[in-house]
Amino acid sequence: MANVLDLRRRIRSVKNTRQITKAMKMISAVKLRRAQERAIHARPYAQMLLNVLQSLVRRTDLYDEETGEVLNALLVEREEKTALVIVIAGDKGFAGGFNANVGKAAQKFFNARTAKGQNIDLEPIGKKAIGFYKRRFPAARYETIERKYDNDLSTHDETTRHRAQQIEVAAEHADMLLKSNFEDVSNMAKSIIERYERAEIDSVYMVYNEFKSVLQQRIVVEKLLPIARLGEKKIESAEERTEEERDAAIRAAQSEGISIREPDMSEFESEAKKFGTAQVDYIFDQSPQELFAHLLPRYVTTQIFHAVLESTAAEHAARMTATDAATKNAGDLIDSLSLTMNRVRQAAITKEIIEIVSGAAAL
Repeated sequence: MANVLDLRRRIRSVKNTRQITKAMKMISAVKLRRAQERAIHARPYAQMLLNVLQSLVRRTDLYDEETGEVLNALLVEREEKTALVIVIAGDKGFAGGFNANVGKAAQKFFNARTAKGQNIDLEPIGKKAIGFYKRRFPAARYETIERKYDNDLSTHDETTRHRAQQIEVAAEHADMLLKSNFEDVSNMAKSIIERYERAEIDSVYMVYNEFKSVLQQRIVVEKLLPIARLGEKKIESAEERTEEERDAAIRAAQSEGISIREPDMSEFESEAKKFGTAQVDYIFDQSPQELFAHLLPRYVTTQIFHAVLESTAAEHAARMTATDAATKNAGDLIDSLSLTMNRVRQAAITKEIIEIVSGAAAL
């Protein structure tokens, strides 16, 4: 059994750890509030953009009257031979099973697709996802070849893809969660849209933690492209949290004064929902093809941006819950060690008293 000095040192060490986890919990709670506010403030713009698109769809046909083709390439459905998957995990650890659960959901999706013979291009967001997939799958290799055509004096560069495995990492986005900048997401979405329009990929999916409140969140696999129906998320699969995880999240949120309910709709959001819904015959200056070409990429960018914001909020909520549990466990361990130390000290005192009494009796 450890002596009193060793137990005191261990209690001191656990107390220091408890101070660290308590501070981390408070920081995560502050960051969670900010992340929730950012997600809420981004909703009115997304809602107004969606209403404009829905209004346009109601008043125009999605197909060209002369050719019969779809007005925009993002609406075209084709056989899925290559799918691009955006996996959004966290930047840091100490968030319980947050990163591991996202990885499990993504792997389950990969297994189902590769079993059908489909290829998968990965675009992980977050340092944890990038580090994990870098070790498991190779990076996509491209080769640029200079070609010269007989009927043209100039040369043209052609980029070819050499696929080594069914699953490859096409691009990485390490700092996107740190900044959560709309411009960065826009550049990423532009690259993905261009690849889809060139038919390099046949579909786009997102694996992320959908966050509505501390209580209402789940890991989803959402189909982003092709756009099937505006305003409706096409969820391929979803994994709900267990009752134990919900109870732990509720305790952590209540201890920091964070609401566990979904925030009420703001005045701006209410007005945004009404925008473009009136039964009025709107006249658009541009042709439907021009409007779709401008608005649909914006719609896709907004969907990815919202997924990034929700995943960021979910990560902070998971870290707040994990550090709250760690703080509680540290307190329980301190109580247990203090009880053990008191018993050891009492046993030592009792032994000394017995030795004194025995020595006095011997005299």
